[in-house]
Amino acid sequence: MAIRVMLVDDQVLLRTGFRMVLAAQPDMEVVAEAGDGAEAIEILRSTAVDVVLMDVRMPRLDGVEATRRICAQPDAPKVLILTTFDLDEYAFSGLKAGASGFMLKDVPPAELLAAIRSVHSGDAVVAPSTTRRLLDRFSPMLPSGNSEPQHKGIGKLTEREREVMLLVAQGLSNGEIAARLVLSEATVKTHVGRILTKLSLRDRVQVVVLAYETGLVRAGGGGVG
Repeated sequence: MAIRVMLVDDQVLLRTGFRMVLAAQPDMEVVAEAGDGAEAIEILRSTAVDVVLMDVRMPRLDGVEATRRICAQPDAPKVLILTTFDLDEYAFSGLKAGASGFMLKDVPPAELLAAIRSVHSGDAVVAPSTTRRLLDRFSPMLPSGNSEPQHKGIGKLTEREREVMLLVAQGLSNGEIAARLVLSEATVKTHVGRILTKLSLRDRVQVVVLAYETGLVRAGGGGVG
């Protein structure tokens, strides 16, 4: 079944270019387009979409607020933020709003297509290490974390799960975490899945964001406890 994609961008020419690239794929279908966030939300009320390619700087309702409203809905489509500048404050805000990742608008077509497929399958397309650098840069925008995190779900984590969460938040892959903790990669994957469930998070990117917000990880990537 084809991945149903929605294009949200106030530049018609860019939407046309993306639509041409996606239309050439046998496993993708552009089912809707919108010129701003408000129009996108309205269309989503009556159109089934799997992945939203979301611009950030748009009139009426920007992509960050649109992402926040979309991701708050049950069975929401995955959102992939499109940004002009790498590591800007819009990408930061988009990740906090619930986006599964961000891509630059000048990304090669093959990478964009791979990102859409990854997001659709439930993965995040921003490497946690990239997200960490993004958060390091904009950490002054975050509340100053206390040494003891104030997120109700963290208390439900086992000692091992908390240990894995810290390493995820510091940008390590499952393979790197497995080597560090002398575990199998499958076991690490299981731990990550349980962490996402207990903390009600969508993907690894949200783990990194939460770790910063609660003070588990601070600017520079160091763990607190």
